[in-house]
Amino acid sequence: MNLTPQQKKTCEQIINVFESGSLQGDYSAISIYRDGPHGMRQVTYGRSQTTEYGNLETLVQMYVDRNGLYSGQLKPYIVKIGVVPLADDAGFKKWLREAAKKDPIMREVQDDFFDQRYFQKAMKWASGQGFTLPLSALVIYDSFIHSGSILDFLRKRFPESPPVKNGNEKVWIKQYVDAREAWLSTHPNKILQKTVYRTQCFKQEIAKDNWQLSKLPIMANGIAVTV
Repeated sequence: MNLTPQQKKTCEQIINVFESGSLQGDYSAISIYRDGPHGMRQVTYGRSQTTEYGNLETLVQMYVDRNGLYSGQLKPYIVKIGVVPLADDAGFKKWLREAAKKDPIMREVQDDFFDQRYFQKAMKWASGQGFTLPLSALVIYDSFIHSGSILDFLRKRFPESPPVKNGNEKVWIKQYVDAREAWLSTHPNKILQKTVYRTQCFKQEIAKDNWQLSKLPIMANGIAVTV
């Protein structure tokens, strides 16, 4: 999977819009959803939204390790993240917001974190499965951001094999997007049902034959991406 800088930026901006409604991403964005373990409320934070019971501890640790301006305030929380519920901890949420708004180090850390933890992992998976097209990269990256990976049970819901097994890349992506939309639209969690704008965006680009992500603008949840 070899993306040009513009293709990668296009992918990142589309995901930023999906996650925080902004092309550049809202580094200070905090949302509370009941999508933690057993439906627990949890903090989701940052440019591309990482979660309290997911990788937020890693992000905060990276920030503290770089001696960010608010390291002293956030360091005591590292041992609590994912252990002690923090959705109602006003101090924790305050310092996360302040760090993102006032300290460039937090924004740099988030850029590195989301690239390492999500984009690079997604591209490694994509390359290993034989995918090469930029639109495929976008679809796969979104799944790593939104669901943590390409979910195995979804792969069993459509027949096409990945390219590494002599499948047709475009057919696989189309069938995967269709399967993912069907899953999201009928999910018992109403929050997930509302995220079908992601798959609808991909279906629009597939219909446009925009596999190189070169036909701009791309409409992402009502916002035009014009890298």
